[in-house]
Amino acid sequence: METVKIHDKEFVPYLRNDEIQEIIKNLALKVYEDYKDETPVFIGVLNGVIMFFSDFLKHYPGQCEIAFIQMSSYLGGMQSTGIVYKKMDLTKDVEGRHIILMEDIVDTGNTIESLFEYFKNTQRPKSLKVASLLLKPEVFKKDFTIDYVAKEIPNKFVLGYGLDYDELGRNLPDLYQLAEGRINH
Repeated sequence: METVKIHDKEFVPYLRNDEIQEIIKNLALKVYEDYKDETPVFIGVLNGVIMFFSDFLKHYPGQCEIAFIQMSSYLGGMQSTGIVYKKMDLTKDVEGRHIILMEDIVDTGNTIESLFEYFKNTQRPKSLKVASLLLKPEVFKKDFTIDYVAKEIPNKFVLGYGLDYDELGRNLPDLYQLAEGRINH
């Protein structure tokens, strides 16, 4: 892995794809232990989740269904606006089902908090949990738990493996961190 430049920023190697696959496999098996007698609906929160979601499903040994929703608190750039809005409606009726919301990264928790409210108030699931590839515990200050976390990371901007910087870098198979300074993602 070498340093990459996206737009005006340099990013240094952080996690190789083989390391990412191992933590995802472990997470998928942990979720399976809780749902092996059920058929959960995994809901991918687009766009950043796409690689994690696909690889998670490859490692999940049980029956499951999938759906997608798109939320955003970013309007390009590297910092959240703090205002979360729904960009695309849920692609499946999930009332009365076991739902696991799949996120690429949880930092402040604003997006997940909005999703929790949306699902509790409009979808009435049997259960509602969250699985995230990455969690930034330094900045996550919400009053609920992220049920399944593949890896906790420091509060540095990360790129690759589905995560972008102003729409570029999602296709990188590995994860990179911003080379200078501390900035939120």
